[in-house]
Amino acid sequence: PTPVAKSRTPGTTALLMDKGAGLSPAAVVPGVLLLATGVGAWHGLLITKVRMQPFVVTLCGLFFYRGVARLIAGDTSQGFGTAFTSLRWFGNGFVPSENGIIAVPFVIYLLLAIVVGVFLHLSAQGRHLFALGANIEAARFSGIPTDRLLVLAYCLCSLLTAVGGLLMAFKVNSLQPTDFGSFYELYAIAGAVLGGSSLRGGVGNIFGVVLGASLIVVLQNLVNILGIPSQLEYVVIGGAILLGVCVDELFTQRVGRRTTA
Repeated sequence: PTPVAKSRTPGTTALLMDKGAGLSPAAVVPGVLLLATGVGAWHGLLITKVRMQPFVVTLCGLFFYRGVARLIAGDTSQGFGTAFTSLRWFGNGFVPSENGIIAVPFVIYLLLAIVVGVFLHLSAQGRHLFALGANIEAARFSGIPTDRLLVLAYCLCSLLTAVGGLLMAFKVNSLQPTDFGSFYELYAIAGAVLGGSSLRGGVGNIFGVVLGASLIVVLQNLVNILGIPSQLEYVVIGGAILLGVCVDELFTQRVGRRTTA
């Protein structure tokens, strides 16, 4: 982000590229991604070594890192201005195709989906993650290094979250630390549930998650198209999550009855 007179730029990326540090974006962006991976490793170690509940670790992290962001930004909105155009291209640029133009974030999204899909469905570690999600004790007794896999999962999750956060910042070009990105963690859960991922763990696929995330965007657009008050957007999203969980529960019960029959 562009240094703004008499103000602090938001986030670690902005802070390092400020006039005070003057670091190159080519060094800052990989450094921030590495920092995010380190945060994921820290969460994973708290869960696997200290045996803290994952929900508590991630919830406390949400409060802690959001508070740090507000402190760095001084609770003021900041933006890129007209600088760093090459970086902002990743958030709001377009690439030509045979059928017109495609948004750069969408291309990155598809590439990441392919990479993650190959890892989860075609690699041994990916299949072990599914086994761990289904039954961690059974996976441990099967010889799977569950602690190491959990740390890896949290590292990858934090890394992908950082990529998404950077793309959002490059696209919006105006960041408010008090509410920027609020409820996006719920959108992520909703997209995964609507895409067929089970909250019980061990079930899911990348293609379904891509469809589920797309459906969230469709629901948000329908709120505007149908003239539904914007205050009810969360009601629509919450209803979609509830419906997805109900379908997942009914499907799980039906499979269980067939298995025991």
